[in-house]
Amino acid sequence: MEKYWENAVSFDAYMAVAKDRVENPVDGDDKNEYYELGLQRMDRTLKTFKVNPDTLEKLKAKNFAGKILIISEPWCGDASATVPAVSKFFEAAGSEVKIFLRDSDTSLIDQYLTDGTQSIPKVLILNEDLTVKDVWGPRPEFGTQLLKKFKADEVAYPREEFYNDLQVYYAKNRGADAIEEIINLI
Repeated sequence: MEKYWENAVSFDAYMAVAKDRVENPVDGDDKNEYYELGLQRMDRTLKTFKVNPDTLEKLKAKNFAGKILIISEPWCGDASATVPAVSKFFEAAGSEVKIFLRDSDTSLIDQYLTDGTQSIPKVLILNEDLTVKDVWGPRPEFGTQLLKKFKADEVAYPREEFYNDLQVYYAKNRGADAIEEIINLI
């Protein structure tokens, strides 16, 4: 885990990667169109996110002395709605937070697949010695329920409606559910 931690970046560096990918698209990158949308969503989350003092106290009561390692990419819709809030919350709590770019080395995400897929973000809750205490992700439970509803009957719950419902949820929730679920794992 130490190798992944050392190769991970700060949240500010992650945002710089996102901006660079918008300003300097790579030919042949099938995710180019998603970087700008991801950056817009992250900026929106950063503008509206506020650390909840009660949630901060809940974390402090757990005496968490570990670190947070997030496996992510700026093009991901779930990540763009969650990663900024989780990063800012845990930084405000005094925890060190880093982000490992999934596509730079898939050997890390391959250890934490979701139903056989490399779904992100994944939040690795690390002990002080960098061993993995627990893992959260790729989305809050409410988002997972929406996805299950969509997959169960795509005719009754079409893709466009699912995506809209998920993004409305993310915009209103501002990362609160993800943070609560992660704290519950600590």
